[in-house]
Amino acid sequence: MRQAIHHLPVSTRTRGLVEISDEVRAFVREQRIATGLLTLFCRHTSASLVIQENADPSVRRDIERYFEQLAPEDPQRYEHDTEGPDDMPAHLRTALTHTQLCIPVEHGNPLLGTWQGIYVFEHRRAAHTRDIVLHLIGE
Repeated sequence: MRQAIHHLPVSTRTRGLVEISDEVRAFVREQRIATGLLTLFCRHTSASLVIQENADPSVRRDIERYFEQLAPEDPQRYEHDTEGPDDMPAHLRTALTHTQLCIPVEHGNPLLGTWQGIYVFEHRRAAHTRDIVLHLIGE
């Protein structure tokens, strides 16, 4: 059994979904582990990870609009505003999604579906560099 770990910096420009599927596939290929389990972990409380459709960009736009309605920026709604009015809604959006994903690896590739992509979901308006930890274990 072998394992590998990698920190993937992901630059975001503003709120929204940033696809990292190609970078994740490249990491898995470089490890030469045929069968295993890949864990991705987002080391932040105002960004998250999602697996979502990567063929039609309207899906991503609809998801982003949905989360804006679900956890809106409204200073009257929240006590916590330490880093600005988008801070608490970002924490709520992270709580409703995932900071960790587990994906099986077979024949040296993550087993994503035909239309599935891996995304960092940025919940803040400002640009950030998000640290995504990739951990692969297998043989």
